[in-house]
Amino acid sequence: MAVLDLNQENFESTVLNNDFVIVDFWAPWCGPCRAFAPTFEAASEKHPDIVFAKVNTEEEQEIGASFQIRSIPTLMIFREKVIIYSQPGSMPASAFDELIAKVRELDMAQVHKEIAEEQQAAQTSQS
Repeated sequence: MAVLDLNQENFESTVLNNDFVIVDFWAPWCGPCRAFAPTFEAASEKHPDIVFAKVNTEEEQEIGASFQIRSIPTLMIFREKVIIYSQPGSMPASAFDELIAKVRELDMAQVHKEIAEEQQAAQTSQS
C-alpha cells in the first residue's frame, strides 16, 4: 500500500475512517527522517491492512503543533481513533515490526473501557 501524505484537509478523516493508522511526522531537512523513510515504506508493504501516512511538519505546522510535535521523526499510532503510541526517534525495522505486532495485539475493547472509566472518574472528581 502506498504511504499517504496527510494535510489539514485529510488528516482527521484518515484517522476517523480507518481502524489502524501509523503516522510519521517528518521534515525534508531531517537526516534521521530520511533514513527511516525506507523502513516505514517497507512496513507499509508488509501490512496492507494498516494505513501508513506521513505529515511533513514544514508544510503542515498546524498539525504538528496540535500534537505538540517537538522532535522529528515522531511516530504516532492510532487504533480505533485512540492514540496508542507517540514517540520521537527513528527505529530499526525489527523494532518497528515488533511495535506494530504489539499494537495489533491490543484488546481495543479493554482500551476503550479504560478510557471510559478514566473519563468517568475525571468527571466525578470535578463535581
